[in-house]
Amino acid sequence: MIAALAACDREAARTDAMLSIDGRTIAMSGGAGGASKACFSCHGLDGMGDGVSVPRLAGLDAGYLQKQMEDYASGIRPDKVMGPVAKPLDDRARRAVAAYYASLPVAAGPVSSVPPPVLWTQGDPERGLAPCAACHGAQAQGVGAGQPALAGQPAAYTRDQLDRWKRATRRNDPRGVMTTIAGKLTEDEAAALAAWSERQPASPAPASGAASASAVEAAAAGSAASREGRRRDR
Repeated sequence: MIAALAACDREAARTDAMLSIDGRTIAMSGGAGGASKACFSCHGLDGMGDGVSVPRLAGLDAGYLQKQMEDYASGIRPDKVMGPVAKPLDDRARRAVAAYYASLPVAAGPVSSVPPPVLWTQGDPERGLAPCAACHGAQAQGVGAGQPALAGQPAAYTRDQLDRWKRATRRNDPRGVMTTIAGKLTEDEAAALAAWSERQPASPAPASGAASASAVEAAAAGSAASREGRRRDR
């Protein structure tokens, strides 16, 4: 049994390696979408983005990246740039691109001495806001496919995504958790959270399905409790 499991692990590793190689070809060429859709032209050869409005992909969870590609292609996550990039790619190509960027090394910066906002560590129970750290990690390193790393992401990008969640123009989050949270944040709170997470050193996100699921459940429970409290007040 142990030998069989070891053989499965080796085969999975070989598959991931082959996908990564194929993904690099697609990232550099645009794959079925053509050269004008090449990923590196926006996200850089190292996958670290432009540091302004284009996010880093390097080291992010492969499952998260694959889901975003699928959502761009289907229109669940509408985007005038990424939609045309993702649509021409088939399922295997999207998986390959995700595996490639997940495999890239991350250029980590210095550890920030700036303390996190209270909302990051404690949330706001009165407003039904769970701590950001419950889903995205204490240092914004992410937790599995459901909760991506925010560390090292440009503040302008994170701020824009929060605004999209708030306006419900982005709505591909598990159980609507981010739509609910973003809708309760003030402009200053959103800006502070984005600025702090940008300062955290980028690092590969630890994949943990169990932790990911429990974090979403905790956030959803907080939102439900808030709604129940408001009903009682009325």
